[in-house]
Amino acid sequence: MKLSTKGRYAARAMLDLAVYSGEGPVLLREIAGRQMISERYLERIMAVLVSFGLARSQRGQNGGFSLAKPPQEIKLSEVVQAVEGTLAPVPCVDDETLCEQVSGCVTREIWSELKQAMTGVLDSFTLADMVKMQKRKREKQTGSVYHI
Repeated sequence: MKLSTKGRYAARAMLDLAVYSGEGPVLLREIAGRQMISERYLERIMAVLVSFGLARSQRGQNGGFSLAKPPQEIKLSEVVQAVEGTLAPVPCVDDETLCEQVSGCVTREIWSELKQAMTGVLDSFTLADMVKMQKRKREKQTGSVYHI
């Protein structure tokens, strides 16, 4: 399965919200600027994330977006599945009635294991984990820069 731009951008936007979660609502244009994502495209992605209860939208002068739950309670799998849908590489994994050969199909078993593996990996990371990873990457980048 190939993750679409929507899935990658949703993960980056939610990470951005998690990084700045203690500072109140974050403006869409700030997320878009930091993540180099079109505001229009990000607006549609954020609408989906809000509808799935992963983010909140607040209007007004102090408005913006915030996480709907603490970062340690939001799994990356939730974010990806909200915007991408199922992680199943083929439709019959989620709905065996779509195939007449399901009872004897070896490839369906493999596709099912693939879905479980991908879900397992994405389930193993929360936004809080991603924030820690982001901080470590930034420390490595700033800690090893030498100027001559």
